Amino acid sequence: MPAGTVRDVDHDRGFGFISRDDKQPKLFLHVSEVKKSGLERIKKGQRRIFDMIVRHDGTLMAVNLKFE
Repeated sequence: MPAGTVRDVDHDRGFGFISRDDKQPKLFLHVSEVKKSGLERIKKGQRRIFDMIVRHDGTLMAVNLKFE
C-alpha cells in the first residue's frame, strides 16, 4: 500500500490532501473516507497508508486509510 502525509485539511468543507512518499501528485482526501476508516478527524502531519482510486473528474483519491 502507498504511504504519505496529510498536508492540508479543511474540516469545514470536508476534504484535504495527502502528499505521497513516492513524490507523485498529491491525493484528494474526502471526510467520508476518514470516517469509513474509523477516525473522527484527521490532522495535518499525520502519516497514513491507503489505496488509491480515480475519481470521476480524473483526480486520484485516497481510500481505505490505515495507520502506518
